[in-house]
This record gives sequence, C-alpha cells and structure tokens, in this order.
Amino acid sequence: MSQAAYIEQNKDRFLQELFDLLRIPSISADSAFAGDVRQCAESVAAHLRNAGADNVSIEETAGHPIVYGEKIVNPSWPTILIYGHYDVQPSAPDELWTTPAFEPNVRDGKIYARGAADDKGQFFMHVKAFETMMKTNSLCCNVKFMIEGEEEVGSGNLGPYCVNNREKLKADVILISDTSMVANDCPSIDVGLRGLSYVEVEVTGPNRDLHSGVYGGAVANPINALCSMIASMHDENRHITIPGFYNDVLETSAEDREAMSRIPFDIEEYKKDLDVNDVLGEKGFSTIERTGIRPTLDVNGIWGGYTGEGSKTVLPSKAYAKISMRLVPNQSSEAITRLFKNHFESIAPPGIKVEVKPHHGGEPVLTPTDSGAYKAAAAAMKDTFGKDPIPTRGGGSIPIVALFEKELKTKVVLMGFGLDSDALHSPNEHYGIFNYFKGIETIPRFFHHFAELNKS
Repeated sequence: MSQAAYIEQNKDRFLQELFDLLRIPSISADSAFAGDVRQCAESVAAHLRNAGADNVSIEETAGHPIVYGEKIVNPSWPTILIYGHYDVQPSAPDELWTTPAFEPNVRDGKIYARGAADDKGQFFMHVKAFETMMKTNSLCCNVKFMIEGEEEVGSGNLGPYCVNNREKLKADVILISDTSMVANDCPSIDVGLRGLSYVEVEVTGPNRDLHSGVYGGAVANPINALCSMIASMHDENRHITIPGFYNDVLETSAEDREAMSRIPFDIEEYKKDLDVNDVLGEKGFSTIERTGIRPTLDVNGIWGGYTGEGSKTVLPSKAYAKISMRLVPNQSSEAITRLFKNHFESIAPPGIKVEVKPHHGGEPVLTPTDSGAYKAAAAAMKDTFGKDPIPTRGGGSIPIVALFEKELKTKVVLMGFGLDSDALHSPNEHYGIFNYFKGIETIPRFFHHFAELNKS
C-alpha cells in the first residue's frame, strides 16, 4: 500500500486520536494540572508504541516527564531526532472561547482546541507520519522521538536531560514542527528564531493598602509608578530605552532585508484579521522585519489594587507586571535580563521599591540554508505543495534550539505547518485539517530526501 493510500484509509482515526490528545488539559504552568500532564505523557508514549517505536519510556525529570522512543532499523542509516512538546498554555480567559478549550471542535476546516497548533497537532503529525512509514514498509532513516512536557514554562529540565543522554539522543539532524508557514499556498521554512528574556516585576509602595482619600496625593501609588516606568521604556520612535540594549544586535544585511520584502504580505488583510486600524512598531522597519529581525519589549500582564465588582477607593501597597523581551542574533538573554533589572531599579521614583524576578529565557538562533537537512526539507515541501518554500525568520522563541546545538552538537530544521493566524496562546486556538494532513504527507518526503542526500 502506498503512503497516500494508508493516510487516506486512516484519515478519520488520525483525527480522532489527535482529538483525544487535545482533550487532556496538559497545562504545565499550573500545578493543579500535574496529573493531566502525566496522563498526556502516558498517552503520547502509548501512541508511539502503537505506531511501531521501540524502547518507549517516560523519562523522569525534576519537573514534568519527557517521552522517548526510537526505531533503529540500520545503524548505517542517517538518524532523525524528532522534538515536540505535549504541554500547553493555560486556556484562560475561558469565557472568550467559542467552544470549550479542551473539547475539540471543527469549524470551517479548522480544529479549535488549546494545543491544536502549539504543539500537539504539529508533533502528532510526526507520530502519524512515522506510523505511515512503518505500515507501508517505507521507513528509510532511523528515528528518535523526544517529546517534552515543559516547553511552555521554559524547558528548564531539558538541558540537564540532554547533557545526561547525549549518546542516546545522538542524531544527524533534529526535526521540529513548532513554527508556521507564510500561507497554505505559500510554504516556508523558518531559518531564524528570536530569543527571549522573561521577567516579573514587583513594585511596592506603603506597607499596606491605604484609603485613597486619606493618603492619595501624599504617598506614591505603585500602580501609577509601574505604569510610568513601563511607558518610559520606549521612546517616540518605539526604540527600547534600556541603556546598552542594542549593543550586541546583529544588524540584518540589506540583501536579506530585500529578500524579506518579497515575502507575500498584505498589510490590509493583516489589520483586518486583528481588527486594528493601524500597526505600530519600531520606526524604520516593516511589519515583517519588526516581528522577525528586531528585538522587542512587551508587557504580557499587569495587575494590582482592587479589580472586583463595584468600587473600592484604595491606594494599593503593590503592583505587578510580567514583561517579555524578544531578542535577535548576538543578544544574550542573561545579559539582557541583567540590563533590564539594573535599568528598571534605577528608574523607580521616591517611595517605591522594585524587585525584578527573572523567569526563563532562551537564545536567538540562525540556521543555515545550504545544509543537506534544509535542502531535504525544501525538497519535501516542494513535493507536496508544488512550489519551493521561502526561507523566513520566525518572531517567536524556541529556547531549546540553541540548547540542542550547544549540548547535542546537532543542527535543527524548523519545518512547521501552522499559520500565524492560528491564535497560539490565545482563546480559540486552532489548526487547519489541511495543515495537519499536509504535515503527515510531507514528513515522509523529508525522510526520503534526507536519506538520499546522505547516500551521496
């Protein structure tokens, strides 16, 4: 039986098995869901076994477990290591979902559920592609799977795991589907990712909440102070004002910027999709450049004081914010976190104490377009999409990519099948059924081309 026939014959089952996985609320950030995270790991392990993987195990870490499996058919064949993550972001605010986050629902050819695109739908393509190759006797490379449960909280335990298992994880390439394409009719491959520095700030004024009538105007208000401090971190050109922030930025060449300008992009459609009347960002750069080759600073959450129903005239004791900075090549997450901390503490007004708590970070990466692995991915996409993919820079961060290159000395190929419009991390996250099956169809072609390139 051909691969295409096998996929068609098992199409409904492939969907239902993904739906079952999506029903598990494997939220790694909330300890209340630790049992669900464990259940999801066990489900992933069972799917790997059923697909034909050997030595499948749930590998314990100091946090959530990593699922490992492999199929070593011939030691002389090239080996592909598949990475993905089974943990998901919290679903809140749940009231903004059209249908419940953990009850998969299909509308307009899209699967709506938390984790549909990030990353359950994408890593599960690899499991089903592997099953397809096994059942059609067409597996032409050795394969290893490493599916973790802490990507959404920074992959803090993945580094030690890689260091302790270098030999077991040894491979010729690492293949990841946790990124997006330009469009369903315009395939692309990410060749760069931004890094990340993520911090939480705590701003303290008086030692207790105060009556805003008795004390207002006489004592520093932490929320007012926090808002002013955050607002000061961008100038009128949307440049970040932290001293030294841009010192190590690797500027993109004019040639690369010109190539990026050729990427199909409709600014009016972009604004319409987001329901905004204009875009905003660093002066002198296009929207695609702002989200791919420039560093950023954004507030991800801010809170303090009274937020319940009705009114409470209170001057709060504390205010908080979570802030993320996306980084570009040559910037160091550790150095940027240190610069932020020093600057944020230095701009605190009188009567205000500041504490900066680093959460997690990751390093920016660039991957070569002249490697055999990239050429195999490009050829695979051309086979199934009918056109050459465009090399693009992703705006998001996958901290483990730099980790893999450092600890496993292995290059990564980012062959994602999602879309930027999939509402990752947001209510109504979704993943196209077209994209899911296009991935299952394309991944075996990558194996084929990678095997051919490694024979020559």
